Amino acid sequence: MVDVGGKAPTRRVARAEARLKFPARVWKEMPRNPKGDPLEVARIAGIQAAKRTPELVPLCHALPLEHVAIEFRRRREGLEIIATAAATAVTGVEMEALVAASAAALTVYDMLKATAPGMQIERLRLVEKSGGKSGHWRRRGPGRGK
Repeated sequence: MVDVGGKAPTRRVARAEARLKFPARVWKEMPRNPKGDPLEVARIAGIQAAKRTPELVPLCHALPLEHVAIEFRRRREGLEIIATAAATAVTGVEMEALVAASAAALTVYDMLKATAPGMQIERLRLVEKSGGKSGHWRRRGPGRGK
């Protein structure tokens, strides 16, 4: 593990995204899902996953998360998931945001796999981060998250 003991705590925020590609008909079938509302279950899964990131990523520091949010955006070709994590800490929350986005995507996949077996999870990536020594960073170019 990297020694971060000499660093000053700052407000850290990170945003990550993941996309699921599935046919448009899946949106019509979603309310009748026998397991429940896939998006609400995925929201809880993403939040729980962010809180457990150090258990999943071996050398990741445990952080005092202050906020985790999962948003969903309907897309013509499927679903975009945006995960935001925030903490006042000595190291960043990028991993928490990425883990949250991936867990939410996996949960939607699990809940819809019978309806859309050819579904794909795509483009898991960091979109934006702020805080700490490196300051603010934002992905540039097409498909940057907003």
